[in-house]
Amino acid sequence: MTDKTLDTSDLDRYMGVPMTPWTLRDPIANNDIRRWVQAMHYPNRLHYDDDYAAIGRFGRLVAPQSFTIAVAEGHGACPAAVGHIPGSHLLFGGDEWWFYGPRLFPGDKVIHEKIPFDYVVKETKFAGPTCFQRGDNNYYKQDGTLFAKQRSTSIRYRADLAREMGALMAETDEPEWSDEQLEEIERRKLEYIDMLHELGHRRRYWHEVAVGDKLPTRVIGPHSIASFTTEWRAYLMTVWGSAHRNQDSDSEKLGFTGPMAGKEMDPVEERYNPANTDGAYIGPSRGHLFPRWARYIGMPRAYGYGASMGAWILDYLAGWAGEWGQVVHCNSQYRGPAFSGDITVMTGEVVEKMTDESDRHLVRIKVRMANQKDAVLATAVAEVELPAKNP
Repeated sequence: MTDKTLDTSDLDRYMGVPMTPWTLRDPIANNDIRRWVQAMHYPNRLHYDDDYAAIGRFGRLVAPQSFTIAVAEGHGACPAAVGHIPGSHLLFGGDEWWFYGPRLFPGDKVIHEKIPFDYVVKETKFAGPTCFQRGDNNYYKQDGTLFAKQRSTSIRYRADLAREMGALMAETDEPEWSDEQLEEIERRKLEYIDMLHELGHRRRYWHEVAVGDKLPTRVIGPHSIASFTTEWRAYLMTVWGSAHRNQDSDSEKLGFTGPMAGKEMDPVEERYNPANTDGAYIGPSRGHLFPRWARYIGMPRAYGYGASMGAWILDYLAGWAGEWGQVVHCNSQYRGPAFSGDITVMTGEVVEKMTDESDRHLVRIKVRMANQKDAVLATAVAEVELPAKNP
């Protein structure tokens, strides 16, 4: 009989203990931002078109709020993954974000502070005993200004039990889309894109928004190994020599086994043979891009990054708010990955209007992310600040 225990005994000694801070070697560049919005399928001209941005609120290219995760170590999952769990693998389970106002621009540098928070073990249909672990990520600009906080959740489980239980293995085949269906998908994408162009540099005023208002539908996909690879390359941590690396996240020490361990982001190996440190090829992240390794960890086929799903949600909200608004808080929970061949459909609704103690004008929005079969991939509740009209 298979032993179905999950050993989390090593985790307690890490909780609340700050990890080594992390920074990129170079300041943010224009093309870092452009590469990011391209990879996230976010055609907001404010983030890639110099001429358009020059006549807007900021007078130059500005990073989207989601770009914070692009300059983080390990998608922000590091403090939610610390500690040894034998035979384990990891998926991203959710993010809670707080944004404090300052924006990122080309020339900025980011200091990433990581502090493990807590964990709990629950029984799941996917892999039996499963550890839901959380960690805090604080993001500072080069002058010490705290501009964002992320509380990430990782899902740590035994890969052998996930394979044995096979909860997702009925989805091994990619859907086949006809030319007519693909044309319809492209047409549906224009609903959100047209909204971006129609709003332009104008303000979306709080007084003009009502409870019950629906956000335009946003469609991404069909996803592919090519699109997932493009996402991976937009995270600046994946670039050889891009960061002052440390070994806090050694996959073997964390309990990853066999082909899913390796030297991903290892600073010593990077100087010798950097290809061995690229998790897309060797190590924990290879399951995203190679169906063979996806099946090894209990997934039916190649799948996208949880951090990208969080970015899609932030972009969805921020694009609707416009350049004079901002996301101030967003709590996203991921229920299933975006698989290759699928599309992702985002919908949102304004459920509340309020002003806070700082007299900020806020709307609360519920977001739902699903695939073409209406299977829920993620849900989120967010507070978005909008400008108020002068009386």
